[in-house]
Amino acid sequence: MLFLQYKNPIIISFRCTIICRMDNKKYPLWTRDSSILLGGFFVVIFLIVYIWWPLAEEVLSYIDWNGPWWLYMDWLLLGIFLFMSITIVARANLRTDILLVFVGICGGLAIESWGTQTNLWHYYTAERPPLWIIPAWPIANLSIDRITRFLNWTITRSENRLGKNIHRSLFITLYWTVFASFMTLMLVFVSPTFDKSYTLLAILLCVMLILTPTDHRQALLTFIAGAGLGYFLELWGTTRQCWTYYTYQTPPLFAVLAHGMAAVAFWRAGLLVTMLLGRFRFSKANQPEVSG
Repeated sequence: MLFLQYKNPIIISFRCTIICRMDNKKYPLWTRDSSILLGGFFVVIFLIVYIWWPLAEEVLSYIDWNGPWWLYMDWLLLGIFLFMSITIVARANLRTDILLVFVGICGGLAIESWGTQTNLWHYYTAERPPLWIIPAWPIANLSIDRITRFLNWTITRSENRLGKNIHRSLFITLYWTVFASFMTLMLVFVSPTFDKSYTLLAILLCVMLILTPTDHRQALLTFIAGAGLGYFLELWGTTRQCWTYYTYQTPPLFAVLAHGMAAVAFWRAGLLVTMLLGRFRFSKANQPEVSG
């Protein structure tokens, strides 16, 4: 079954692993996996700069190193880089983070292929899509995961202090309001490409994800985290003309919210992969032994 039910024990186990760790003192902010993840992050950045050196050289050419260089530095980019560096190493756990990276790479490649092939947006390098942008998706996915867990932890802590849980109906109401609004905005934004199969598949996927929520609260918080980070990423990319949307907005509202929808899709894909792996391991463990 493609879409998962909320009470599925595999989902509950996965959610506890991803989210509930924030209240577990056995998981400090900095772990051994944090060092490995941060090292891998810097290796990826180094490879991007090394392989696509002309792009980095062009960016550095705008800085006057003989004058007040700090006036020419891209502080927004540096701020995003620092924030994502801090968030991805917080309570890192490679057992779950590897899945987030894998889903981010596959999902990012699919999204960039859709957008550039349908001309909803294009990069200044005219690549469709550029490979150097793909690593940004798994990194962002890790960061969004940490933001989502922090939001969930903050709400849970507030509930504990008040001695009263937020009623589930509130999250359900907010869920349908937010996602219905997003879907309406999406249909308007992508309407020039209704004749493209990529767009039809993207719309169908979003509709199926929205209509089959596994956890309204988790989906809503993931959407908020993705859109929040997505705003700064889109602000940087569109104002620096690294990529440009067909509407020439810097950035368009849809692009910001689309990061939230992408985050939800990645989260759901992670649940699906976890469920399939769980079933595979269960069936393998229950295979009868064949005696010689």
